[in-house]
Amino acid sequence: MSTTPAPTRSLSPTVLHRLVQEGRAPRLLDVRTPAEFRTAHIPGSCNVPLATLREHRAELLAHLDEDVVLVCRSGTRAAQAEKILADAGLPNLRVLEGGIVAWETAGAPVNRGPERWDMERQVRLVAGSVVLTTGLVGVFVPGVHLIGTAIGAGLTYAAVRNSCAMGVMLSKLPYNRGPRPDIRRVIADLQSPR
Repeated sequence: MSTTPAPTRSLSPTVLHRLVQEGRAPRLLDVRTPAEFRTAHIPGSCNVPLATLREHRAELLAHLDEDVVLVCRSGTRAAQAEKILADAGLPNLRVLEGGIVAWETAGAPVNRGPERWDMERQVRLVAGSVVLTTGLVGVFVPGVHLIGTAIGAGLTYAAVRNSCAMGVMLSKLPYNRGPRPDIRRVIADLQSPR
């Protein structure tokens, strides 16, 4: 007998915005990096980066109920967070459909901080620069173009697996890390009234 994982439940930005306006907002966990969170986030959301959530899921479970909506840039990391928490024993979580991008597109309010490039844009810059540079240098140095080919293969694999090794590596740069969230502070934020 095979067990199929439950599909990720989503919540549209329009429905979430209405719940917030009516004072019935669920707990909002934003699983992006601290730097991404500081750039723009939904008012009242709590930043619990995916790595922190993965590392401290047992501690976090005691402070969460099933009225949680997970948020990231576009929904991919939030779906990963949903699986992590569901595997740890917290089912029926929801993911914000389309992430913060869809939230902003819907005209819903956002708290803004200093502007930073999001991870997807950084990946496009690095991958494109490597492919362009190796393509140009490859005209004069045989074989260098294969580096660009390897990057293309990596991006193809990332799309098929819905993961991104380059994004993970870039997230470790000081520009993207920001201060590492203190788990005690995260728990205190979760305990505060919504």
